[in-house]
Amino acid sequence: MDRPYDIVLFGASGFTGALTAAYLARAAGPGTRWALAGRDRAKLERLGLDVPVLTADATDAASLAALARQTRVLATTVGPYVLHGEPLVAACADAGTHYLDLTGEQEFVDRVYVHYHERAVGSGAKLVHACGFDSIPFDLGVLYTVGELPEGEPLKVSGFLRVNGRPSGGTAASVLTVMGRARQAVAQGAQRRSAEPRPKGRRVSSLPGGLRYVGGWALPMPSIDPHIVGYSARLLDRYGPDFTYRQHYAVRTLPKALATVAGAGAFAALAQLPPARRWMRGRVRPGEGPSPARRARSWFKVTFLGEGGGERVVTEVSGGDPGYDETAKMLAESALCLAFDDVPERAGQLTTASAMGQPLIDRLHRAGITFIRKP
Repeated sequence: MDRPYDIVLFGASGFTGALTAAYLARAAGPGTRWALAGRDRAKLERLGLDVPVLTADATDAASLAALARQTRVLATTVGPYVLHGEPLVAACADAGTHYLDLTGEQEFVDRVYVHYHERAVGSGAKLVHACGFDSIPFDLGVLYTVGELPEGEPLKVSGFLRVNGRPSGGTAASVLTVMGRARQAVAQGAQRRSAEPRPKGRRVSSLPGGLRYVGGWALPMPSIDPHIVGYSARLLDRYGPDFTYRQHYAVRTLPKALATVAGAGAFAALAQLPPARRWMRGRVRPGEGPSPARRARSWFKVTFLGEGGGERVVTEVSGGDPGYDETAKMLAESALCLAFDDVPERAGQLTTASAMGQPLIDRLHRAGITFIRKP
């Protein structure tokens, strides 16, 4: 495409957006044409980066359409996406511009599939959600694990997350939005299931795991990640004729397991009550996040157990601060991958595994997020 920019980052004035902009400034090669975009030019200029600054508003469809036409890849950190993200997706689907986001909101992902998948197929745009900690370590970790198993066989993969990190105000606000929209999410999921074709002659099952004891306690992990992994498996024949994925949150002791379950249950229950939800929103401030010192102590590890064709493999994806430093790295490297690497010629709503796959694994591994097969 003959466009002024290879990559535009929309929403860089927020906490994660600023980290992503700083990473791009370090990682983008000298020939990369990239820019920042957002509603408040002054905030973006205060980041002090020597790149163009473009003006666009998430509520102004015309400004977003003009923005999408100026770049080959558009990455956005402006959430909650279910409230603010749809006009930008529409602009990218119409313009044939590749779109990336950090959403963990299943309702939004399902809505985009129903309304924009076919439009993007027609324009050649790749619409790729969950390009941060939700859900790259899981989506690409499963792809990596499947690649270590025999082809053409029924495959089963289980993922176990251990993490040490703290969320930002923006992440907490997005979680509250998701938990307050359970009814809408269920209805949108039903629409997607009726619209999305199932893979012919193949079976895919991808869900949060059940309670297990595997040297420590493996708890159910209700997140968007199994949905993303399942969509990758439906798109890619390499996952075999019968593919099963289960995802868990791993803790070492029973008291911690009980405390985790109780805390998550109480938070989810309170989030269903509008007065409690408003109170909790007042306690978090989007735009704020952990200090550099706290992020430096943070880390994540996802261990995958893969089985199939008589073989059993253990793999691991690991990195530093999951929610912010590594999420910024993942989003920026995803944008660079779509802009410059030899990626599959697919279009429409995709996943990181189906849109980029091994080229993105290679990029992230070089950037310090490790993908290894364990002995």
